[in-house]
Amino acid sequence: MSFEIRVTKRLGEADVSLDLTAGEGLTVLFGPSGIGKTSVLNMVAGLLRPDAGRIAVAGRMLFDDADGIDVAPERRRAGYVFQEPRLFPHRRVRANLLYGAADEDGLAATVAMLGIGHLLDRWPRTLSGGEARRVAIGRALLSDPAFLLLDEPLSSLDRGRRGEIMDAILRVRDEAGLPILMVTHDPDEAERLGTRIVGV
Repeated sequence: MSFEIRVTKRLGEADVSLDLTAGEGLTVLFGPSGIGKTSVLNMVAGLLRPDAGRIAVAGRMLFDDADGIDVAPERRRAGYVFQEPRLFPHRRVRANLLYGAADEDGLAATVAMLGIGHLLDRWPRTLSGGEARRVAIGRALLSDPAFLLLDEPLSSLDRGRRGEIMDAILRVRDEAGLPILMVTHDPDEAERLGTRIVGV
């Protein structure tokens, strides 16, 4: 199984809980804003500790409160693409892509898959929203992740840019061979991109 997530977490006055077992491909956590979908991603990444439960990705146990397992975030090998691209403004696109990469071995293939070769010498401030998202996805892929987490990767983009990023995510889904967990509140995105859709 790609993702086995059984977690509960109290956040303020709200309880976040999920019981999910998913196979290969891209799993979409679908539901309205504000119900804890991003919190689930943060728990899988190790940025937020569940109150109870267990998390395994591709057969590797990352968290199990019963057995005292809580793998550090930097050892979970999560490629996390946040709602905002979070590119380093003082680094050109090429340097942003290679930040966290062990070497340049996968650069050419990743650049080709995402169609961003013409952006390598650009500064982040000169990129469109869609271009910045593709660079952020590329940077996550080049960090040699064991899995990808995508948090509302199409938010705040116009229709044309959304189509561009959807195409990029589909290529990643079909070519990278990684388990992917994505959050969205948009039914069209969920239907087009998800191998499976889980309501939250």
